[in-house]
Amino acid sequence: MLKDIQVSGQKDTRSGFGDGILEAARTNKDIIALTADLAGSLKLHPFIKEFPERYVQCGIAEANMISLAAGMTVGGKIPYTTTFANFSTGRVYDQIRQSVAYSGKNVKICASHAGLTLGEDGATHQILEDIGMMKMLPGMTVIVPCDYAQTKAATKAIADYSGPVYLRFGRPVWPIFTDTLPFTIGKAQYFSEGSDVSIFACGHLVWKAIEAGRILEEKGISVEVINIHTIKPLDTEAVLASIGKTGCAVTAEEHNIIGGLGDSIAQAAGRYHPIPIEYVGTNDTFGESGTPNQLLEKYGLTAPHIVEAALRAIARKK
Repeated sequence: MLKDIQVSGQKDTRSGFGDGILEAARTNKDIIALTADLAGSLKLHPFIKEFPERYVQCGIAEANMISLAAGMTVGGKIPYTTTFANFSTGRVYDQIRQSVAYSGKNVKICASHAGLTLGEDGATHQILEDIGMMKMLPGMTVIVPCDYAQTKAATKAIADYSGPVYLRFGRPVWPIFTDTLPFTIGKAQYFSEGSDVSIFACGHLVWKAIEAGRILEEKGISVEVINIHTIKPLDTEAVLASIGKTGCAVTAEEHNIIGGLGDSIAQAAGRYHPIPIEYVGTNDTFGESGTPNQLLEKYGLTAPHIVEAALRAIARKK
């Protein structure tokens, strides 16, 4: 039951990345950290202190950072590139496509401050298109963990995962609720099993989905809440098993509903098991300045919005 999920504290997901890369580097001498003038924002200072010879400050030159990383893989290194999600993708898409994805280079593109919850920095720094951009690249694995603990686990796991990876995480302090749960790339994570509606979520919206699920359970609705932390490769088996039971779904993401998690779920359903699907995400728009909670409310990314979407999906099924 969703009411049994325990919160062990609160911490930002970017700190999970900083702690994860440090632990991974202690057991893997080939890990290199590169940053584009954002070591503090990416929580890299403990890594730099312990492994100064394995740290490269590229300056505000993101395209060069990606090219350097691609070259490092030829010598067997495992480079982790770090900057804001907007600059990790939109500014360097050509270099990622040509130098990393096309040749299958083992580069780990680690992107912080994603989505609306970057907050006051506004639309020029927020990005709501990056999941779509990255998942369309052949061979690119896309991971969007939901809390500090899962981000830390994912950061460590990608070191042993062969091929290019896009790891997306965020800035705000957020509940920690997966610290006792296993993490496996490409395998969905169940928080409840139900029969009336499936809620698929990623990133910060997983917690909002859990909150929504509790509200729905109080209404007597049986909810299946599933964390799709790996957008690509999608755990199609888990998706189809869930919608086969519930017959309708809601997707929730801190991203444009065009091109993100919702599109991935809809594509799987459309090919194998068509059902009513409602989308919770930004609706073909840029963001703006505001606190994270203000923006989540304005753009419809809260637990009540997920509840409303679930009720609509159930009504469409009937």
